[in-house]
Amino acid sequence: MLSIQQMHYIVVLSEELQFQRASERCFVTQPTLSMQVKKAEDVLGHPIFDRSRNPIELTPFGKSLLPIIREVVNETSKIDHLLERMKGNYKEIIKIGVIPTIASYLVPDMFQKWQERIGNIQLIIEELKTEELIVAMDRKELDMAILAGPFHDNRLRTIPLFKEEILAYIPSLEKSQISVEDLSELHPWLLSRGNCLRTQMIQFCQLKEDQEIDAWNYEGGNLELLLKMVDMNGGYSLVPEFYHLQENQRKQLKSISNGMNLVPAREVIAVVPNRSLKWETIEQLIREIQLNYNKKAKHEMRVLDWNGQ
Repeated sequence: MLSIQQMHYIVVLSEELQFQRASERCFVTQPTLSMQVKKAEDVLGHPIFDRSRNPIELTPFGKSLLPIIREVVNETSKIDHLLERMKGNYKEIIKIGVIPTIASYLVPDMFQKWQERIGNIQLIIEELKTEELIVAMDRKELDMAILAGPFHDNRLRTIPLFKEEILAYIPSLEKSQISVEDLSELHPWLLSRGNCLRTQMIQFCQLKEDQEIDAWNYEGGNLELLLKMVDMNGGYSLVPEFYHLQENQRKQLKSISNGMNLVPAREVIAVVPNRSLKWETIEQLIREIQLNYNKKAKHEMRVLDWNGQ
């Protein structure tokens, strides 16, 4: 059988795909790491990495083996966490991934509250696009992902956090509520590809992907810049209800009706492993989010799907 150390080396090498970088991460020499990986391959009777490639690649066998090894390494690390907790000197490290359009307000809103109310934790928070979050959860690189739903995976647990209306930022129109038809003659300013709010915008506003690309040669990566482009050039962009705006900007937000008295919205969810020794702390983090953002909606909502369905 493989040793836990060999499994750890294989996981790191699968992420770096370069022996020198992997050995630095593992705090061993390159020959040591290479030798241990080769021993593991000899024990298994199959190559895990194709060394003829540059950078190296996982073989078909290696791709099938990797999820199993990740699971073993992850479960083994829980023993260390449990022992440290029993000693009373364990500081829980929670790794959280958040999509950018949620992170922009949730992190400044919640970070201090989490620190004050939960106590002995170290939070590591990273902004990732939705598909990157899913990959990171699959690799067990995160303890929790926060994104826009819906999301379904039997290996992971999905927990609703809150719903928020998606509003239109349109300084050129004075009325407080508009229809989708009002947007048809205005230019849309979009987030870059891979952001779920972009897909929701195209879906609800009935944009055609090829037409909106032809009309504009710029796609922004953050909402603040897009709103500046609207201020300078006209048009509109979509903004989540809880996004931080200056008071004069917030006055330019309009509710959008689709003709059925429904406004567009998104449901923000947390995705966590089905089993986690950190669940007690994660549950506290989730509860604080729910308490902070759940409120009675002003309008009936139509929750949009981030993948366009």
